[in-house]
Amino acid sequence: MPSAIVIACSKLLLDQELTISFAESASAGRLSSEFSLIPDCGKILKGGIVCYDACIKQDVLGVPEELVEKYTPESAEVTKELAERLKQFMKADIQVAVTGLTMPGGSETPEKPVGTMFIHAIIKNEHIPVREVYKGDPEQIVLQTVDRVAQLIIDKLEK
Repeated sequence: MPSAIVIACSKLLLDQELTISFAESASAGRLSSEFSLIPDCGKILKGGIVCYDACIKQDVLGVPEELVEKYTPESAEVTKELAERLKQFMKADIQVAVTGLTMPGGSETPEKPVGTMFIHAIIKNEHIPVREVYKGDPEQIVLQTVDRVAQLIIDKLEK
């Protein structure tokens, strides 16, 4: 069952007749899944691409290898590029990309610990980057990220 914030976000998207698409790395499709459980989701959810491995980011979505090598697959720069490239695959009013570290490994550093999540939303052609550090197990980190995405959209659309 989606959280109250995801339900509220979905209702707002429905009310404003807006569509959304996702490029998901660390969330591995959970955003798309949560938004797909809302009544009338077919009117708002265009779809999602799971690009967990860097090769999918590069080979499918076309993120330059140099960008991934310079900033790591889990970075604000790569997340922004994913959101921008998502437009080529799915025509939607809102694009959201997510990368990050839900468990040890990857590009983890003291400055980028486990729980660091990067979100990049493009809402009505405005770019909104977010970097958060969450606590918890991998699922808790992903669910906190899902709620943060929903809140980000609500905050922008209610302005």
